[in-house]
Amino acid sequence: MKTQGTLSIFLFLSLDGFYKGENEDISWHSHGAEESKFSEENLNSGNTLLFGKRTFLMMESFWTSKEAFQLFPKIAEQMKNAKKLVLSHSEVETTWNHTETLKPNWIEQIMQLKKEGTSLTILGSGEVVRQCCELQLLDEYLLMIDPIAIGSGQSLFGGLKSPKLFPLKSTRTFTNGSVLLKYGN
Repeated sequence: MKTQGTLSIFLFLSLDGFYKGENEDISWHSHGAEESKFSEENLNSGNTLLFGKRTFLMMESFWTSKEAFQLFPKIAEQMKNAKKLVLSHSEVETTWNHTETLKPNWIEQIMQLKKEGTSLTILGSGEVVRQCCELQLLDEYLLMIDPIAIGSGQSLFGGLKSPKLFPLKSTRTFTNGSVLLKYGN
């Protein structure tokens, strides 16, 4: 009998709670050797990656570049080989391997994938995270808090219709001062 799949998120936040700064800026995120190793381990999980269209296009732009393969060769290769699903109102034109656009009934598709045993991870995509949080579709939250305040930007949970309580499952501290908080149901 197949095990139920899960829907998790992984994204980084500034100390003052923003997942991106003004003008989509994420240059403040610290990603050293230890964080790269963590990313490699997580990509080895075999989870299907789930993106909103804007995040997908930004990720595709970087992870298919020569720079990505030079700086983070293992992660770039893993990203290339991972199954990727994109939430978009229109078809996404891409040459990135293993990419599929979900239909407008994406909620039912995600629930069906989970029922079939597929585990999915949302990378970035704050608006998708908020929608899934409101719909109570998320099973696990992995939030990497960078030790930097950026002053303004987009709050991950800004605009929630009601408060949400997240039970803490574990923490991990990185040598650069970043902290990974793992919450789950």
